[in-house]
Amino acid sequence: MDPHLLRTYVTVARLASFSEAARALGYTQSAVSQHIAALEADLGLPLLTRRPVAPTPAGARLLEHAGALLLRLDAARADLDRFAAAAPRATLRVAASPLALHARTLAALPATGVTLRGLPPEQVPVAVVTGEADAGLVDGIAAPSDPLPPPDVAPLAATGVAEEPLAVLLPAGHPLAGRAGLRLDDPGACLLDQAGLAVSGTHARRVVVTRRRSASTPSSALRSHAPDTAP
Repeated sequence: MDPHLLRTYVTVARLASFSEAARALGYTQSAVSQHIAALEADLGLPLLTRRPVAPTPAGARLLEHAGALLLRLDAARADLDRFAAAAPRATLRVAASPLALHARTLAALPATGVTLRGLPPEQVPVAVVTGEADAGLVDGIAAPSDPLPPPDVAPLAATGVAEEPLAVLLPAGHPLAGRAGLRLDDPGACLLDQAGLAVSGTHARRVVVTRRRSASTPSSALRSHAPDTAP
């Protein structure tokens, strides 16, 4: 499967338009049509309806795989680009989820030569693996004895830099309001899906640094400020 054809297909499906996809990709509309026809011929299945432009059932299934496939390819290219770099960057580029930025995590950063970029938590690892950031700060919920692993988007390492308790806020009349604590794996925790509730005091919100496994990147500077939780 040609990744160039796959990227064209994803763009057409996202924009629901051959002409808009052509503008976004810098191709002619004829070239976009040829890409889609070539991909459909390769797979032996129709992937898009034309009027309106929408994924077929087979096309929808391909979209479920396409994002991860293209991200892996982008990550591989960014990783190899690091080998071609003449010298390490003077500035450490850090992507961070908003809740990961508090006094303890900021203290784990070098005092100078750092730029911070705020992103939604799910986009932080993507920025790291595609080379848009040298390291990422992300937070999440985990039991005190469990690590917070990075998502499986590419080879990443995680280093814990902070942990804090997580509290539950419940209305007085809620069925769980009388409990002193609540585990998220408790069957009663499903009641937390009700509107207006928070989470458990027996779990913690953990902040980790994610970075490429290569120690040649500036992100290795973060390692001296916190112990590794994942090799």
